[in-house]
Amino acid sequence: MSAIIEASGLRKRFGTTQALDGVDLSAEQGSVLGVLGPNGAGKTTAVRILATLLQPDQGTARIDGYDVVNQPQKVREAVGLTGQYASVDEDLTGTENLVMIGQLLNLSGFQARARAKELLSWFDLSEAAGKPAKKYSGGMRRRLDLAASLVGRPAVIFLDEPTTGLDPAKREDMWDVIRDLVSEGSTVLLTTQYLDEADALADRISVIDQGRVIANDTADGLKRVIGGHRIKVRPSDADQLGAVRELLGRIGTGEVEVTGRNTLTVPVADESLLPVVVSQLADRRIGVTELSLHLPTLDEVFLTLTGKKATDDEEEAA
Repeated sequence: MSAIIEASGLRKRFGTTQALDGVDLSAEQGSVLGVLGPNGAGKTTAVRILATLLQPDQGTARIDGYDVVNQPQKVREAVGLTGQYASVDEDLTGTENLVMIGQLLNLSGFQARARAKELLSWFDLSEAAGKPAKKYSGGMRRRLDLAASLVGRPAVIFLDEPTTGLDPAKREDMWDVIRDLVSEGSTVLLTTQYLDEADALADRISVIDQGRVIANDTADGLKRVIGGHRIKVRPSDADQLGAVRELLGRIGTGEVEVTGRNTLTVPVADESLLPVVVSQLADRRIGVTELSLHLPTLDEVFLTLTGKKATDDEEEAA
């Protein structure tokens, strides 16, 4: 299957800042490409180039077969964009915002109103449809902004940190919307600071740092980069931590780490070692309140790859 999002060697400089330094991105139709990176890594700059809001200094990009530099109008017809901040007209009602966008996309008045009603219902905004957007909460504006990007049923949707400002329940509602969009054939490029969001939604993840893609794989593939599975043990009796540490030290492939109160974790080469740990704990009559085998979290992967936490507060270039 050919890629519907294709970017190769994208470079962009703002003054002395090299925002992008040879970025390659690719996503197939009906998939979610997660783009992760610290603030200032270049994620938003890449999205703005792909959405034709900026031109690259070097490199090429095609969306649904159209070149972002030479065929920008065709690209704009194929994409929807939700930026980091809600951009709705605050003096218009929810319905008026969506109808206006529909008419700008050459929908008839009837079609625009029908699509607005459908999207307002989808995003649980029907009761607020007749209120000015300035009376919406931040989360409601965010949902209206995403609805606006979907009026034209775009083939490719750019979601630049779409759940910022939403409470956990609304974030999960948004995840369901994204899954529905993909099931209907849309392709999504998602930038996010929430690594659980990328883990839950992305088919592939590209990690950008200092304007370069430093990793590209599935979530599980990235997790295996930093050492495969880990075994976590929390003994019932804290006095037995020393015995557990000695046991894990013998079967692990790396340092035994304290990862919580009275909790020890060690990387292992073979996931079949879990039954060995269970047996040896039983032989030593060590009771446990937690015993698990798991891959590293994306948070651990991110910290290992970039040396930063996903929430490090730096300013995004352009």
